[in-house]
Amino acid sequence: MPSTKNANPILPGSPNALSAFFLASRPKTWIASLSPVFIGTAMAPHVNYTLFALTFLFSLFIQIGTNFANDYFDFINGADTHLRNGPKRATLEGWISPQTMKMATFLIFIAALVVAIPLMIQAGLWSLFLALACVAFGILYTGGPKPLGYIGLGEILVLIFFGPVATCGTYFLQTGSVTLPVFIASLAPGLLSCSIIIANNLRDEKSDKIASKNTLIVRWGRTFGCWEYLFCIFTAALIPLILVLLYGASPNLLTASLIFLLAIPSIRKVFHFRDPLELISVLKESAILLFIYTALFCYLW
Repeated sequence: MPSTKNANPILPGSPNALSAFFLASRPKTWIASLSPVFIGTAMAPHVNYTLFALTFLFSLFIQIGTNFANDYFDFINGADTHLRNGPKRATLEGWISPQTMKMATFLIFIAALVVAIPLMIQAGLWSLFLALACVAFGILYTGGPKPLGYIGLGEILVLIFFGPVATCGTYFLQTGSVTLPVFIASLAPGLLSCSIIIANNLRDEKSDKIASKNTLIVRWGRTFGCWEYLFCIFTAALIPLILVLLYGASPNLLTASLIFLLAIPSIRKVFHFRDPLELISVLKESAILLFIYTALFCYLW
């Protein structure tokens, strides 16, 4: 375990406190939690903007809390070392002490639960368990005795929580019900969020092996990861087609399926990269792809 003795809250030579926490929140990943909120709201026939704002904040706080927890636990567990290929991590670099990051994680999750109180009143008692499950997922993804992300459950949990749970939950808050078309639509943001995780795990395969972080790519290899990435994007691109053909959605929605064409350069990089550093750009491109899909879907629905 990395030493935490005599660690200052914000160490000399690092970004200032606000910048350090902002970087640790990984703003490029925020779209993963916000996309299902926008899609679920866009599909609702009538929108309560107060509920939308609260759902937006809850999802954002859960995402930031998860990123803080990931920064902290990957450092404590030894998964983050200076051998990693990705962007700098705040705890690893000494910008924020482990104790301070742990406290920040706790506070942001508390903020999420406070924001969720009006949502729980609106949706009923079951939503309390859902909110607690979101917090638990954020912590246990990289924390606990057997972190979920370390035993190959990362993609399936991202698909579930950033897909049906967030999208259908948002729609339910607005309408009091969930329909099959909404469930089908919810799969796209989940799948595209998975593509971000897959690109990350392909990039970190070597360091993950050293840290005994048994992602699906560590378990089943690079080739599996490449096809998994392609599958997620291709399947997400099919969702608008299914909604048009089976549920009478506007044919204009098919424009959102064109994300597959935009993804071709990223898919090529995933299949042909030689240096894991090449995949840093794929993470950004995958997040942008999710943003574009979300914008098109919401506008054209």
